[in-house]
Amino acid sequence: MKPQAPSPSAGSGNGIQLESHQVLLRPLVTEKGVHRASRNNQYAFQIHRDATKLDVKTAVEELFSVKVKKVRTQTRKGKLRRYKFRYGRTSDWKKAIVQLHEDHRIDFF
Repeated sequence: MKPQAPSPSAGSGNGIQLESHQVLLRPLVTEKGVHRASRNNQYAFQIHRDATKLDVKTAVEELFSVKVKKVRTQTRKGKLRRYKFRYGRTSDWKKAIVQLHEDHRIDFF
């Protein structure tokens, strides 16, 4: 019997199937992000660490009813933090920058 390849819409490679509201954790509204949104039609989101570019694209299109042109992702390392005499580390997180087609917009404000 021939093994079947997983379908591209099967979600993440580790077997987790994420819903659209689980992929996007929060929008990143920063000064740089507002500049990108107004000039380049790009929006930044904090996303689930196991989410792929395809997951992000389908989640943004489904939740905001827009057409996505390109998705770029980054894995951000946690920072070293100090509280009194102890050192700790914030958790790593994942960021996605989503570029929309020219005729679509997302209003966060």
